[in-house]
Amino acid sequence: MTKPLTVICVGDVFGEPGRRAVQMLLPKLKKQHEADLAVVNVENSASGFGVTPLIARTFLEQGVDVMTSGNHIWDKKEIIEYIGKENLLLRPANYPPGTPGAGSIVVKAGPHKVAVLNLMGRVFLPQLDCPFRKADEELEKLRAETSLIIVDMHAEATSESQAMGWHLDGRVSAVVGTHRHVQTADERLMPKGTAYITDLGLTGPVDSVIGVEPELALGRFLSQMPNRFEPAKGPAMLQGAVIRIDPESGRGLSIERLRVPLAG
Repeated sequence: MTKPLTVICVGDVFGEPGRRAVQMLLPKLKKQHEADLAVVNVENSASGFGVTPLIARTFLEQGVDVMTSGNHIWDKKEIIEYIGKENLLLRPANYPPGTPGAGSIVVKAGPHKVAVLNLMGRVFLPQLDCPFRKADEELEKLRAETSLIIVDMHAEATSESQAMGWHLDGRVSAVVGTHRHVQTADERLMPKGTAYITDLGLTGPVDSVIGVEPELALGRFLSQMPNRFEPAKGPAMLQGAVIRIDPESGRGLSIERLRVPLAG
């Protein structure tokens, strides 16, 4: 049997604690799992809001192969120029035509070509173009190059992520969810062979409210007044999934959740 293609997908990197977890843990995890590709959602990596060109370049140096994002991609204005030049940083493909950057890419992973497609849901999020129709449109183009396709579905509603899993089952290798910063326990191989998980989880501070200092999040809930969110301090963790794929058929073979604490 042909050696499986192994992909590590990492959930939303939040602030400095998340960046530290990627720096310290990702190279070891790639080696441990003999991973061919690492796909990392980076849209909260700059103090919880957006990503800067320097942070993006540092991720690439640390073994990240493709960076995905979501609704916070434009929080740091300097990323607009960078994303037009660096196609390894994706923004959701269903932004309107003319938006800077790209929503998908095909990269080499050993002897294989692998496509990564970034989509964003519309329930409780900005009203972009339809992600389901955009997925169909992108797949027509990507499948002409490869059957190995990883989809980051950045969504607020679990139902919308699950719907995308069913919509793409058998047509892509994996659909992984991001955005909610809470890892779900529903990893599975779908009936037609697509590896699926509703949310990869948070790479960042453990003692937090979805990455934020608990007192700040509580203050907003209790007072209903705006306040400035800061990444929580203390221990950090990398969360995500290891996915193995049959390189000949493009079907998922297995999906295993990752929850790796950063020691110290």
